[in-house]
Amino acid sequence: MKQEKTPVYFMPGMAANPSIFKHIKLSEDEFDTYFLEWFLPEKQETLADYALRMTQKIKHKNIILIGVSFGGILVQEMAKHIKVRKLFVISSVKTKHELPRRMKFAKRTKIYKLLPTSLVNNIEVLSKFAFGNLATKRLELYEEYLSVRDKSYIDWSIEQIINWDQEKPLPNTIHIHGEKDLVFPMRHISNCIAVKNGTHIMVINKFKWFNENLPRLIQE
Repeated sequence: MKQEKTPVYFMPGMAANPSIFKHIKLSEDEFDTYFLEWFLPEKQETLADYALRMTQKIKHKNIILIGVSFGGILVQEMAKHIKVRKLFVISSVKTKHELPRRMKFAKRTKIYKLLPTSLVNNIEVLSKFAFGNLATKRLELYEEYLSVRDKSYIDWSIEQIINWDQEKPLPNTIHIHGEKDLVFPMRHISNCIAVKNGTHIMVINKFKWFNENLPRLIQE
């Protein structure tokens, strides 16, 4: 009897498209892979409601759900609406307590509302929001990966990240984090699988690590 394949859904990071996963290869004999894409939020939509709308794109039961950065936060919200076999959070946070101090400060002061998000069509500005300051050194690369350049989406995304209120990690969550992540520094992260020299964009430039380790982590 042929073994049923495991459905694996991938959610990219803020403003990014699924091409960030293009080098990650899972065995076609064992896994069926699907890629979710950002859509524009409705006016004043909550993250919980947005996550519920995103679950409508899930066509299987008992899935593996993988999210990167803000996508990692979103998949956790999605898992509150649907049954998930395992939840992978990459270059992200599991609770509000893992957010860096600058984001906690931004929440208290509301200073994030002053960010120049009207400049989102400027790839340099967008790359800083999505990947951190060092990303500006490789702007050509991010021209390919960053595709959502709507001001309302960027404003909404930043607000959802900074105001995320999850107190405790969800069950069956596997957190994979780069030791050199500057967006969500490792010193604030607990209970994760650390990737040596991994940065916030390691899903792109450390894809070999994922190809070697993801299948085992999924099946364990």
